[in-house]
Amino acid sequence: MVRRIEHIAIAVKDAEASARLFETLFGVSRGQMETLPDERVKVAFFELGGSRLELVEGIGADNPMGKFIQKRGEGLHHICLEVEDLPETLRLLHAAGFPLIDSVPKPGSRGTKVAFLHPRGCNGVLIELVEQPSRA
Repeated sequence: MVRRIEHIAIAVKDAEASARLFETLFGVSRGQMETLPDERVKVAFFELGGSRLELVEGIGADNPMGKFIQKRGEGLHHICLEVEDLPETLRLLHAAGFPLIDSVPKPGSRGTKVAFLHPRGCNGVLIELVEQPSRA
């Protein structure tokens, strides 16, 4: 079912400023910044030894990421797990009693399909599941 940790996401107030900070910290350049209007976020990824670090900035008024930062501050937002077959994984997790935020996959960054599990079913951790475009 799970292939690997695909990325760890960090909620940030300013993706550009945070990208400069992490470029210095990691000694690598970030990938291209991408805006996901349906999710009301801007994202930047760092490739790090087969996994990624994602910086996520909310865009527009009253966006979910802004609410998250206002309540909890900048920091860890979610862990993303790559899966082979996202619809089947969602079906199996739902049958096992996991609360789903998304019962069907939706478009994600970089041409992926994604869905989220509710933190209340995962010891308080928001889990994103992703299926890569070559498998989607």
